[in-house]
Amino acid sequence: MALKMVIPKGKLYDKVAELLSDIGLTLVGDSRNYRPQLFGCDIEVKLLKSQNIPEMVALGQHDIGFAGMDWVLEQEADVEVLEDLGFNPVRLVSCIPEEWDWNEVQQRKIIVASEYKKISAKYLDKLGVKYQLLRAYGATEVFPPEDADMVIDNTSTGSTIRANRLKIVDTVMESSTQLIANKDIMNDPAKRQQIDDLLLLMRGVLNGRKRVLLEMNCSEESIDRVVDLLPAMRAPTVSQLYNADGFAIKAAIERKLIKDLLPKLITAGATDILETPIRKVL
Repeated sequence: MALKMVIPKGKLYDKVAELLSDIGLTLVGDSRNYRPQLFGCDIEVKLLKSQNIPEMVALGQHDIGFAGMDWVLEQEADVEVLEDLGFNPVRLVSCIPEEWDWNEVQQRKIIVASEYKKISAKYLDKLGVKYQLLRAYGATEVFPPEDADMVIDNTSTGSTIRANRLKIVDTVMESSTQLIANKDIMNDPAKRQQIDDLLLLMRGVLNGRKRVLLEMNCSEESIDRVVDLLPAMRAPTVSQLYNADGFAIKAAIERKLIKDLLPKLITAGATDILETPIRKVL
């Protein structure tokens, strides 16, 4: 029986499609086609809004899916979280008009607007303020000051919040895209194997995206200095150059370290440095 996968519509679609492509699966369609084809495997695909995915996976309508942790928690969906993919990282933040004093606001009953009623209620109860909670259906930032005293909404850069003359007073939670699965499906040996194989390849791609392969040459005199600088996964690969005095070195390095590392390697005596993207790390 085919594995049933559900993918979010909208801006997350392209990132999921790219990830599937990098593991060797071709998604044919676009975010306007609710039933795209996934070639290279026995998987049926359907598109839904992100908000609906955790609940549908929990109910067993789909075996696996991609959803933000914010919606998993908001729906209190009883699903298995398999992997934090790191896509679309956002913060859920509480905001009030920029000229208001936060300490004064907490002293009175406030009207709060949010798409996240359950998350917001837990946050406000913990905060200990008196409140009335309104369900927002998008464009939450337009509520204050006439229709709400506070909004709880997600943001990546904060630009929309600032543009509407609001200020962030607290971070409620952080969220990013998760790969989730129905808990009962994980007890099905055949489907569990499909999911484990898929997860293995996804992790390989995600690990590969974090690293690059550095190759370089150096003399015998500088080999120790160069190798000592390389934070490889285990240890750099070192081999003697053919018919020459010197060594060739290879190492998989975290991408974020490269900017500061390259000048140090050159100073230590490394030459002929090549930087190559890595497709997968398994």
